[in-house]
Amino acid sequence: MPKIDVNGVNIYYEEAGSGVPILFLHEFAGDYRSWEPQMRFFARRNRCITLSYRGYPPSDIPDDPDAYSQDIFLDDILGVMNALDIGKAHLCGLSVGANSAVFMGLRAPERCLSLVVAGGGHGSVKEAEDREEFEQDFSVRAERLLKEGMEVIAREQADKPNRRPMKAKDPRGWAEFRDQLIEHDAKGSAHTAVGVPLKRPNFQDIKDDLAKMDVPTLIIVGDQDANCIEGSVFLKQALPRAGLAVFPMSGHLLPIEEPDLFNRMVLEFITQAEAGRWEKP
Repeated sequence: MPKIDVNGVNIYYEEAGSGVPILFLHEFAGDYRSWEPQMRFFARRNRCITLSYRGYPPSDIPDDPDAYSQDIFLDDILGVMNALDIGKAHLCGLSVGANSAVFMGLRAPERCLSLVVAGGGHGSVKEAEDREEFEQDFSVRAERLLKEGMEVIAREQADKPNRRPMKAKDPRGWAEFRDQLIEHDAKGSAHTAVGVPLKRPNFQDIKDDLAKMDVPTLIIVGDQDANCIEGSVFLKQALPRAGLAVFPMSGHLLPIEEPDLFNRMVLEFITQAEAGRWEKP
């Protein structure tokens, strides 16, 4: 299995194709396998890399909860890019990966050709009650993962309202997603839940920094993904070179729920970004 030692942790990755690099960053409930439709589509044109974060098999699963944070995830992403001799790449992320893409654009814009932010912005809300609900969800999830194990929580997460649109459209694909989620490590997922989404900044609180981030950005959200709509619209308004696409009757699992639409839209976006034509009028 190909792994890269980054900060003392072995990160598993796969790559295919050649050309301008695209790095795919998975969601909390995903892993390197989540991007298979994109790896097959884009590898015809690009060098494509998918990975599993620390805490997600087959990458290492550190025991120390302090080994998990948004900044550490960014260190790992940069470490993988450095090890693979990737100076710049298009970053395409879903959920936790989407938010990581935004923070990469803030931290290392010179390494980012463009950003795809799909199903991002969860927890970046204005109302204190909504933020409290977000924090409670991840805190309780982490506690239950450590007490009850992965399978019970995975089955619940797979059947949440924002994942049911895929279940209705593609029961076979949804079942594959659920079964892959059950294979995750409870400890790694619990430490990720506490260390990453709960401690990353609310986009609402860093509006001034976002307004200075000049990386071409495509924001994609499903209209049935209630947790991510507010944050996605906020990002679209805050970022100087961001466009917003809303997929109808779609939930959180956009790259595997609507792979054809997703792939064609991302292809058009990166084509425009590379041509220097992704600008607000």
